[in-house]
Amino acid sequence: MSTATGRSPGQVVGSLIAIVFGLVFVVVNSGGLATPWPTVVRLAGVAVAAVLLIALLVRRPRPGPAAARSDPSGSTDRAGAGSATFFGYRRFWVIVAIETAALFAGLYVINGVLGHSEVAVAWIAVVVGLHFFGLGRAFRLTRFHVLGTAMTALGVAGFVLDAVGAGAPVIGLVSGVLSGVALFATAGYSLAR
Repeated sequence: MSTATGRSPGQVVGSLIAIVFGLVFVVVNSGGLATPWPTVVRLAGVAVAAVLLIALLVRRPRPGPAAARSDPSGSTDRAGAGSATFFGYRRFWVIVAIETAALFAGLYVINGVLGHSEVAVAWIAVVVGLHFFGLGRAFRLTRFHVLGTAMTALGVAGFVLDAVGAGAPVIGLVSGVLSGVALFATAGYSLAR
């Protein structure tokens, strides 16, 4: 099955998720920068997201039968028959459930117990990055391993920056804004293929 743009539904949904969350990472985490940088970074993020959305909507024929693209991994481990996106697979939901639990538990400890809210975005980047390793393995998508490596490294960098005394704006820039850039880059790579 393919969409009117000639892209598989999984590619469309995955690209939309990367674009939206990339923009969220950029907009939310650029606020602590000195003026005028929050506005500049946010406008750049909106511009990149718009270009990626336009690229997503442009028709580009894909080689090969559409049926071969309906299951990204070739597996039959489905929670819902007929799904051509990750949402119909149990392993997707297990990975997302683990990610969600890790996010909320970690944020509770970081914010509520330790009182270090400046590294919350670093934790989010680490957990989201690690979840991409799970998705990459489950669906045999190497680009998710690359994205997972980038986001995990950016998250760890945020913790290191905090340990050496960097402030929340720097941590937000490295672990947040650059994670958004990594998501944009992955969407762009997928759409260019």
